[in-house]
Amino acid sequence: MRYDGESDYRHGSPECLGVLVVNLGTPEAPTAGALRRYLKQFLWDPRVVEIPRPLWWLILNGIVLNLRPKRSARLYEKVWTDDGSPLLAISRRQAAGLAERLGKRLAGPVRVELAMRYGEPSIESGLKRMRTAGARRILVLPLYPQYSGSTAGSAFDAVSRVLQGWRWVPHLRFLGDYHADPGYLDALARSVNTYWETHGRGDRLLMSFHGVPKRYLLAGDPYHCQCQATGRLLAERLGLADGEWMVTFQSRFGKAEWLKPYTDETVSTLARDGLKRLDVVCPGFSADCLETLEEIAGENREIFEEAGGQEFHYIPALNDNPDHLDALADLAMRHLQGWPEAQPDYDAGAREAEAQASRNRALAMGARD
Repeated sequence: MRYDGESDYRHGSPECLGVLVVNLGTPEAPTAGALRRYLKQFLWDPRVVEIPRPLWWLILNGIVLNLRPKRSARLYEKVWTDDGSPLLAISRRQAAGLAERLGKRLAGPVRVELAMRYGEPSIESGLKRMRTAGARRILVLPLYPQYSGSTAGSAFDAVSRVLQGWRWVPHLRFLGDYHADPGYLDALARSVNTYWETHGRGDRLLMSFHGVPKRYLLAGDPYHCQCQATGRLLAERLGLADGEWMVTFQSRFGKAEWLKPYTDETVSTLARDGLKRLDVVCPGFSADCLETLEEIAGENREIFEEAGGQEFHYIPALNDNPDHLDALADLAMRHLQGWPEAQPDYDAGAREAEAQASRNRALAMGARD
């Protein structure tokens, strides 16, 4: 059978909304074997590495996957928790918090599922669970505030590939970015101010975003512009003047030029120039992960201190902060408008009566046949 159908579907079965919350992903364990499987899936994605496939296959399988897994596994060991990967544990709490909020605000039923673009739980499994629950209208909500083809674009590709194999394709909406969303920006500003109220304020606020190759920007990817917009809007909310904040880019890979300025080089330069205290926030990460906990709070802290800096403060990601979850719920509600379950006059009793009538008609037709 070419397409995946629902042979046990009952006419008139209850329907609901579905919200698929998507994040990047994580290895199953901080081991070389698990990292090799994860990196193979991640780095083979043509949205992530735009190099001709035959050449990249040789580099990936001949060099990268023989060297990088062991090193990455050691880094993951530093941030691994009793609940496993920080990203996965936090993402689960985010999905649960979003489900709770939407359940209270929507008149009709909703099913929220968490999926990872790479690793588990997969996008395919999340979509299938929603289909089993009766979700015929699905909103895909990638937790990437700033759009890039290598993140949100890749998530869309993965969702599309799954649905291409379904016989009954659901109504679909996709949230590409929310880099200038007031709720997201307000949550960021409150998070930074709350940190400053407890720990004092540094001499400079560095806003570090994940980097991408510069050629993506030149090819039309809006990521760089959206990161700059987020930084400017956050600085305005914090009342920061020019010279009190900066936007930088971290996590570069390979020898090609990536978006600049680079975070690690900037951190070192600021310390050598006499900056005593540096605060760093990562507005592009919805949840703390290896890139924030180890690369920023660990590696870049060491760079700053070795270059003469005295105090380095990493301000945690929004994670499952209530302000963050409220902002995500607001985003979802805006994009769910017009669907039955989001209508104020949604009548569950009438819907069930309609579904029962549909089942009765199907049974009667079957009896006549």
